Amino acid sequence: MRARVDAPLIRGVEKWTDGETTMGSDRHEFGDGRLTATVTAAGAELVALDVVGDGARSLLWAGVDPWPRHSPVLFPIVGRIPDDRLPWGDREVRLKQHGFARDRVFRWVERTDDGCVLELADDEASRAIFPAAFRLRLNYRVTDGRLHVGYALHNPDGEAVLHASVGAHPAFVWPQEAGAAREAHRLIFDRAEVAPIRRVEGGLMRAEAEPTPVVGRELALSDALFEDDAVIFKPILSDSVRFVGPKGTGIEVGWQGFPELGVWTKVGAAFLCIEPWHGYATPQGFAGDFAAKPGNIHLRPGKTWEASWTVKAVEGD
Repeated sequence: MRARVDAPLIRGVEKWTDGETTMGSDRHEFGDGRLTATVTAAGAELVALDVVGDGARSLLWAGVDPWPRHSPVLFPIVGRIPDDRLPWGDREVRLKQHGFARDRVFRWVERTDDGCVLELADDEASRAIFPAAFRLRLNYRVTDGRLHVGYALHNPDGEAVLHASVGAHPAFVWPQEAGAAREAHRLIFDRAEVAPIRRVEGGLMRAEAEPTPVVGRELALSDALFEDDAVIFKPILSDSVRFVGPKGTGIEVGWQGFPELGVWTKVGAAFLCIEPWHGYATPQGFAGDFAAKPGNIHLRPGKTWEASWTVKAVEGD
């Protein structure tokens, strides 16, 4: 493992100091002897996640064609806004799909053998398209064979409310179980997901809900399920889901503080995205102020919002 880099030690969100930019490598590898992860400063993105030792395997998508990403950070929107712009009082928000965080370089705050913390703060470039002050931190940690990814969004403004959305977008290899067909895999939720699902069209959320494809707690996976884009659970009732093959080998993904979940792939691709969100694509027909966009977090001055997701490997028969 790499040695710790001198940097402010900030494991939580109680202390929001500027500190100094940590220089050095643009990526950091860490783990606990059972699971190793690699995160880059570019986008604060998780780019590798591997089981080591017995049963060694890669859990995360390699970021090649047809989708050249691994696990982008979605901020300050999830999905799209109409025509990529909305008014915000006397200002205007201009954002492409999923916002800009995934394409910005984060500052290293901490790097240790078992994790790292990165931060993105508003600057002249961000305020030109998203006129608000913010500090977004990602806290990655591997413990007992499980990766924990913490999100902390802070509003440093002394007067204005911060309106934004935050989401995760990790892509996991599909099939997870070697030798098994993709169509032999399924999602097993920890609760019955009986509520209707939502879909997007032209990047915006359709007004009509659809019957859930989940039968009890299980969702059978196939390319046909994603011919109409993502399956969106709004809200998601479960706190975790297992993505497994016929023998039960795969992963377990859990989340806290994220009220929505998206499940998505490109038809025919060898990955499945399991995406905890706070926020979602703008509903069709919405033409209001960005501050009123459905799904937003509304942070008063000086306040911090937190959420997290986790993933671990599970072994079958």
